[in-house]
Amino acid sequence: MNPPRRGTPDFLLLFLTFVLVCFGLAMVFSASSMTSAYRWDDPWYFTKKQLIAVGLGSVGMFFCMNLHYTKLKKLVIPAFFAIVVMLVLVIFTSKSNGAASWFNVGKFGIQPTEFAKLIVILYLASLISNKEEKFRNFKKGLLPALVIVGFVSMLIMLQPDLGSCMILLVCSTIVIIVGGSNLKHIFLLGTGLVAIGTMVITLYLLKNNASEASSYRVNRLTSFLDPWADTSDTGYQVVQSLFAFGHGGLVGAGFGQGIQKLHYLPEAHNDFIFAIIGEEFGFIGSSLFILIFLLFIWRGILVAVRSPDMFGMVAGVGIMSIFAFQAVINIGGVTGSIPLTGVTLPFISAGGSSMMVSLISMGILLSISREQTNKEVAKPKKRPNRFQ
Repeated sequence: MNPPRRGTPDFLLLFLTFVLVCFGLAMVFSASSMTSAYRWDDPWYFTKKQLIAVGLGSVGMFFCMNLHYTKLKKLVIPAFFAIVVMLVLVIFTSKSNGAASWFNVGKFGIQPTEFAKLIVILYLASLISNKEEKFRNFKKGLLPALVIVGFVSMLIMLQPDLGSCMILLVCSTIVIIVGGSNLKHIFLLGTGLVAIGTMVITLYLLKNNASEASSYRVNRLTSFLDPWADTSDTGYQVVQSLFAFGHGGLVGAGFGQGIQKLHYLPEAHNDFIFAIIGEEFGFIGSSLFILIFLLFIWRGILVAVRSPDMFGMVAGVGIMSIFAFQAVINIGGVTGSIPLTGVTLPFISAGGSSMMVSLISMGILLSISREQTNKEVAKPKKRPNRFQ
């Protein structure tokens, strides 16, 4: 007997992913071409690297899209142990901008933290779907999940990478709540974590005031409160970003016509690429981009909640929460609304690891969407009754 035929992937979600990836490639070229031509004598330097990441990520996306998502449960535990080893090893690599977050492989870099966020979400989804009603029990359900999230978060903070740690903690909390954890346990635990977190951050700030490098990171983190107080140092990036939005105005300067990317705004092709979008496409273009991204998030969540089982639903919601929260942190930091933590904008910022993980994540979502149309595809057509 032949296995039932799977349904088709969600076309709108696949189309929106394609649109975001193509727009991201165009913006990476626009934001980096001048700098790349000056430093490496090749205006396509970063765009080529991003294209390679898109190619590898697309292979991963189509593989996951054609793999039944429930089979990922068997791969989660080995993948989790592999990423823990990588997170431990990366701490001992050489630091860049005060953090040890990368493995250098030739001209390319691998950032284990990007893979860790996805793997932890899948691990939690597998744990919750296996526990089912037992997950509401604190010792048998919630506590193991907290140990896993806390352990990985500690490894990420040892790099240190505050932005990724925040994303992991928030998205893991969303997954735990969606998975059916006892809300009373969540509330009591959350209250305790807020108190402990406040104390730890206070001690961290006091301790690192003596260190020049650490003091700079702290001042850069808090500079969003008044970036104009130090426009030449800790507030420089945010101020230049705001200049970009101001230059863009309502309709923008035009694609490729921005000036802040010309050695004024550091990391214009990476952390601050939304500022380049604002400068070249203006308020209208930036708003249109945000609306498309919101449509992408809404469609992904819709696919997740329609999943036929708990694992697919929880994993899907967790994946889309990573995209949503990461975009909020990036756009909020670039606009000076929240502290600047150096988080990439999904599908848009230059970053090979981020792009590959994003596309693999979409492959999992698209695999989930195929099961939603499976019943319609598998349902046999009624034969006409010739005797009527």
